[in-house]
Amino acid sequence: MAVPSVAQDDGLPFMEVGPWAKDKYSLVSLYDSLFSTGMKNKWDSRVYIDLCSGPGLVNIPNSNRFLWGSPIQALSVRDKFDKYIFCERLPRYLDALRKRVSRLFPEADVSFVLGDCNDQVEAIRGCIPKPSTKHTVLSFCFVDPFSLRVRFSTIRRIAERRFVDFLVLLALHMDANRNERIYTGKHPRLDDFLGQSEWRSRWANRTTNIAFPRFLAEEYSQQMAALKYLPMPFDLMKPIRSDVKNLPLYHLALFSRSPLALEYWKQVLKYSTAQGSLSFD
Repeated sequence: MAVPSVAQDDGLPFMEVGPWAKDKYSLVSLYDSLFSTGMKNKWDSRVYIDLCSGPGLVNIPNSNRFLWGSPIQALSVRDKFDKYIFCERLPRYLDALRKRVSRLFPEADVSFVLGDCNDQVEAIRGCIPKPSTKHTVLSFCFVDPFSLRVRFSTIRRIAERRFVDFLVLLALHMDANRNERIYTGKHPRLDDFLGQSEWRSRWANRTTNIAFPRFLAEEYSQQMAALKYLPMPFDLMKPIRSDVKNLPLYHLALFSRSPLALEYWKQVLKYSTAQGSLSFD
């Protein structure tokens, strides 16, 4: 069954998002396509992982505008991934996604994991095909929470003994900047997000006027570098801004051990800058 180019209400649960989400989904969809096609003949299995998948359909409040969520975007690429893994903590959302996938992509190899990705990381890992010398496996993991709730230990575990690229939504303005006073105290949220607590002393003893969100983004990048991922400069993290007052909300940051993946990401950034808001309708 062909996926409708324009998403519409299908009677199943959907999630409400801000109007800026259309830019996010367009960027992710473009990268999905570059990744899946570019890696098609280089790896035996390509795996797509979505840690906060949602129901697969979103709506912009006070409008009739619906958008396909990241799982449907990933399933719609020309050169399909060999395996899809969708994790969602809300049962009604996962059930809606399961029904949409069954209707639109009945042939796809999909595993559905119910629960918070931090709690279900072993189940997620268990769904990834095991690599061997005769069967290579490359995964692309999209991390799209509304806050800084995905722990670094979860990212580390998924990457352990696996070839995994990550595209991470860093909710540095939506969450961290709004709660700076709380988080710089004893609240553990940022410790879990960064996988370390030494950031507090570095923040307290900083010698520049670096903004809190940028400081945290660079701390996160250093943590990924410790896992042998290539450095991700702040200026290559794509800011997504609110349609109201053009305020920054979060950044999308790609982490890979391969220079080729970073070249794909630069193509996405170049295209988005040239075209403004992308549209795949």
